[in-house]
Amino acid sequence: MTVRTGRRERVHDLTAEAARFVSGRGDGLLSVFVPHATAGVAILELGSGSDEDLLAALADLLPADGRWRHQHGSPGHGRSHVMPAFVPPSLTVPVFGGRLALGTWQSIALVDLNVDNPDRTVRFSFLPG
Repeated sequence: MTVRTGRRERVHDLTAEAARFVSGRGDGLLSVFVPHATAGVAILELGSGSDEDLLAALADLLPADGRWRHQHGSPGHGRSHVMPAFVPPSLTVPVFGGRLALGTWQSIALVDLNVDNPDRTVRFSFLPG
């Protein structure tokens, strides 16, 4: 699927799309992968301020300034290439009876700090179990 993240840092909820993808598939594992050097996926609570807290924490950890050796694109773009070491490009979620086995407040999110690339690809795959 393609996700339009726009020209701003963003945490985008993928949970509904992931739930539709696994619906009716029985038990197994859902793999979520973003084929980008500057984006990642995470499981966290969304909509309660955690989205903004994550972006603020990443801004503190990886400032958008001139310190980065990778220096094409917008100021601080190099930090986007380091971010997947902290927010990896893939994750796996158990599926039971065609339903995501997430905790009550857990969501699957795309994390994108790269304001130079407004469109992202997300790949779902299912391993029956």
